[in-house]
Amino acid sequence: MSQDLYDLLGVSRDADADAIKKAYRKAARQYHPDVNPDPASKEKFGEVSRAYEVLSDPQKRAAYDRGGDPFGGAGAGGFGQGAGFSFTDIMDAFFGGSGQGGGQGRGPRPRVRRGQDALIRLEIDLAEAAFGVARELKVDTAVTCTTCGGDGAAQGSHPVPCETCRGQGEVAHVQRSFLGEIRTLRPCAACRGFGTVIPEPCRECSGDGRVRSRRALTVKIPAGVDTGTRVQLAEEGEVGPGGGPAGDLYVEIHVAPHDVFTRSGNDLHCTVTVPMTAAALGTTLTIPTLEADVASEDSDPELETSFELEVRPGTQSGMEQVLRGRGVPGLRGGRGDLIVTVAVETPGRLDARQEELLRELAALRGEEAPDGQVRPGGAKSVFGRLRDAFNAH
Repeated sequence: MSQDLYDLLGVSRDADADAIKKAYRKAARQYHPDVNPDPASKEKFGEVSRAYEVLSDPQKRAAYDRGGDPFGGAGAGGFGQGAGFSFTDIMDAFFGGSGQGGGQGRGPRPRVRRGQDALIRLEIDLAEAAFGVARELKVDTAVTCTTCGGDGAAQGSHPVPCETCRGQGEVAHVQRSFLGEIRTLRPCAACRGFGTVIPEPCRECSGDGRVRSRRALTVKIPAGVDTGTRVQLAEEGEVGPGGGPAGDLYVEIHVAPHDVFTRSGNDLHCTVTVPMTAAALGTTLTIPTLEADVASEDSDPELETSFELEVRPGTQSGMEQVLRGRGVPGLRGGRGDLIVTVAVETPGRLDARQEELLRELAALRGEEAPDGQVRPGGAKSVFGRLRDAFNAH
């Protein structure tokens, strides 16, 4: 080791430990083979590493300053073979850290942590989804243990520092390699990384600080929800380990099918069947509204539970009537429409008198032997409907 070690690191002879470490980090970032592919950098990196190995150790540095052998007669040897050199010094050069066992450790993990969110599914009727409802739920979640208050220790005892890791929650593992000693930090197996152990765990919760329990709560479902909508109940989920704060509870809505109405967005659809004679002559029908499902004796007397649907003379099967504002209220305001489709029912069985009258009607209308009208199948486009409307005029 002919070159002066202080010159190799670029520090003065009275430099303190921090200055020496800072100089080594700078040199290591410059000459490390993974950073600098120049073959000469490998030799240079070994030199600055040996210099740091000596100058970072007070005993070796004192021996070197006196002109003696800093390796105690063992020789300089190869890179990383000195007793005081650690591969963590190289890692510190690139990632920082304290140099004590692989940089700054994470420390003990807390026993008290936030709980997980919970999800339950709730089926409601279409009217309840449209107008809102309050439901009482039974939920099975983790709650704070009342016996130990959440700390997990039996009455009269408390967590104590772990003797294995001395409260750090981590232990250092050292391995030797051609680069020297590699030190890594791993969670302490004795305390599972908490840094403390519970000598007498609570019998009720086995030291977890929480137990499973079924409880009742009320959830308010807003008007306008649909299948898949989730209602959030803050801090009503799982209580965290160690009696930590609870997560949130999400109630996922499923809307059951309705006997009369089907829903499309905020619109409602229904089909009303009328006889052929009523479609031809016209009539008025009484149709229930969705409000009829939620009406009771205590309901507002002005609540419209039905409406009058006018079937105009000559109504064809498949014709639609739109009633504005009779659909489902929106979550952000407004209300959809109710679309009523008329289906004309043709009589399937006729007695002799009915058949005679229909034949007379057909004769009067010149329909005894109709040849029919063939039209393209499928739904018409918007332009096709506009063309037909203009041709009709």
